[in-house]
Amino acid sequence: MKPHHIVAAVSAAFALSAHAQDAQIDRKVDELMKKMTVAEKVGQLHQLSGRQFTGPTSSEYADKLADIRNGKVGSMLNVKGVADTREIQALALQSRLKIPLLFSLDVIHGYQTVFPVPLGESASWDLDAIELSAHIAAREAAAAGIHWTFAPMVDVARDPRWGRVMEGAGEDTYLGSKIAAARVRGFQGKKLGAATDSVMATAKHFAAYGAAIAGRDYNAVDMSNQQLYETYLPPFKAAADAGVATFMNSFNTLNGVPATGSAFLQRDILKGAWNYKGFVVSDWGSVREMVPHGYASDLADAAVKAINAGNDMDMEGYAYSQHLEAAVKSGKVKMATLDAAVHRVLYKKFELGLFDDPYRYSDAAREKSVLGDQSHRAAALDVAQKSIVLLKNESHFLPLSREARRIAVIGPLADSQRDLEGGWVVQGERAKVVSILEGMRSHAGKAEISYAAACKPGCASSEGFADAVATAARSDVIVLAVGETWDLSGEAKSRTDITLPGQQEALFAALKATGKPIVVVMLAGRPLVFNSIADQADAIVYAWFPGSEGGNAVANVLFGDYNPSGKLPITFPRSVGQIPLSYVQYNTGRPVTDEKNVVYKSAYIDSVNTPRYAFGHGLSYTDFKYSGLTLSSPTMGKGQKVTLSFDLANSGKVEGTEIVQLYLRDMVSSVVRPLKELKGFEKVHLKPGETRRVSFTIDRDTLSFFNSQLTWGAEAGDFKLMVGSASDDIRLESNLTLTQ
Repeated sequence: MKPHHIVAAVSAAFALSAHAQDAQIDRKVDELMKKMTVAEKVGQLHQLSGRQFTGPTSSEYADKLADIRNGKVGSMLNVKGVADTREIQALALQSRLKIPLLFSLDVIHGYQTVFPVPLGESASWDLDAIELSAHIAAREAAAAGIHWTFAPMVDVARDPRWGRVMEGAGEDTYLGSKIAAARVRGFQGKKLGAATDSVMATAKHFAAYGAAIAGRDYNAVDMSNQQLYETYLPPFKAAADAGVATFMNSFNTLNGVPATGSAFLQRDILKGAWNYKGFVVSDWGSVREMVPHGYASDLADAAVKAINAGNDMDMEGYAYSQHLEAAVKSGKVKMATLDAAVHRVLYKKFELGLFDDPYRYSDAAREKSVLGDQSHRAAALDVAQKSIVLLKNESHFLPLSREARRIAVIGPLADSQRDLEGGWVVQGERAKVVSILEGMRSHAGKAEISYAAACKPGCASSEGFADAVATAARSDVIVLAVGETWDLSGEAKSRTDITLPGQQEALFAALKATGKPIVVVMLAGRPLVFNSIADQADAIVYAWFPGSEGGNAVANVLFGDYNPSGKLPITFPRSVGQIPLSYVQYNTGRPVTDEKNVVYKSAYIDSVNTPRYAFGHGLSYTDFKYSGLTLSSPTMGKGQKVTLSFDLANSGKVEGTEIVQLYLRDMVSSVVRPLKELKGFEKVHLKPGETRRVSFTIDRDTLSFFNSQLTWGAEAGDFKLMVGSASDDIRLESNLTLTQ
């Protein structure tokens, strides 16, 4: 099927985005553009990195500073703080038309107050908390002169070798779509530009970057259009529907075409079928990278192909600044194409109010006040607690007792502050980050805390193991803090080996030999493989990179001041050989029905198919009982809806929160469907002995999918409905028949 036929086929499925344009702003943009030269228009599409642009080193950048004065730069990234943004904005206002700059930055999980990395936040399944996290990040960034963040990353990712899984919401399309919209709302507020406590958000990376072959960053992506539309595009559509101000394209090729030069993605789908009115920015240098891809012959050719394909702004590529004016004059790029891109950029500057007050985001008093707001730390603690996942709790070993007992806190990450922040830290206050050791000491009550590092982060040597073992031998219980260091997850941090780095498994074995119970606290930005720990630890707490308040959050969970409720947003494999791995599995013609009998089945001969920890898994200090599932009707006709209801009871002794999950399976269809698809979830907080009736509404859209012709719709037939605590822990089932 040809690209334009594909777009036509799915235009009805992806309804047009609601991007109401302000006619008054449109008129202002049109009037301004009448005064602009081609060179000035091109300048608005040139984004320049501003590291070291202010202060004593500014003389090294005389040419670039002159470009700003002459209106040849439309946006800057990596300039932050009121003093610096005011200084550079003043240069832009010396230009002939006095068009202000947009200041942008990678504010990924906090500006000064560091929240858990996005994958960790996603483990909370708490859309309100995620929205608040984004709002506080935006509030702090905006107070420091920033107009625009390059977040959220909404790539669906099912390969933990890819370091950038840290930046997204995990493997599931439905959960990822909900989180994408929540983060856009948090960053941008109710109306962009209405107040100076919000920033423009960016949906990235468009598209399918999370499916890079072999989990290797910047690598190619090859997939069917059915998978593209069904799995990888919906979170972007959700962000567009939420009003996200900009899109960023991706470094990868998609089916042989660089995303930056893909008219199919940017022009036909995004700006065509979706009617998206914001603008598209390239990723760093991705326009010029079309040359080594072998898609453009040189930088000039790359400029032409990028803008004609729908890429509006060139980030640090210098293709537009050096070649676009000539391309317009030669006719390789139509003036209308240039004007459309410039109009989109200028519209956002008017919308933010920068023409009325170019310095409205550069208020020193507000910067000091907002960055000193202590309520932000309280929010960071709340989100960090909600993000922690209790993976294992043998014989209800946790929570720890505060009665007089000796607790040994051991491990290379136990007293680390930097590693709790994770990657993409902008302005974090390192000295104020609460380490796990500090958190344990401040929450221990009568318990005696002893400490041994055992080894440095990375654990390359076992030199300190003897001291750690001696410390453990004098204790009643061991809290072992291990995992990745902050610099092992993120962009350009792909790994073929995602087991614990260095000798951390050996450290665990040495401590296990003491016979003392061990609680393992794991820090990471991705799923790791840690089979011996998974088998032998008494309890495992996955804390991700939890941010500024990470140590307090971990201590609250370990001592029971907070009952963990986090659920995995991504599958944890048993080995790298299972990757890519997701709960979204297909039955095949030879399914495994008995792990003891896998001969001539779709199976491994050296491992079971199942993961170590499944999507949606997460334990609590209480127990939840599911019962009494009913459907308002066992059949559903055209235009009808069905309500699924059940009772959820807290059958344990402490209050707690359960994240109930709704899955379905289309039993027979024109395209083979997964065994399970997440279609709903709800967080339910219950006191001991409390019961609540929980309901989900199922309509035709819930049962719909993209068929081989990329038509979105539901097909008549039978469906299995499943409710449970995790994708591999289904508690209740029922059947529904769609009649037409």
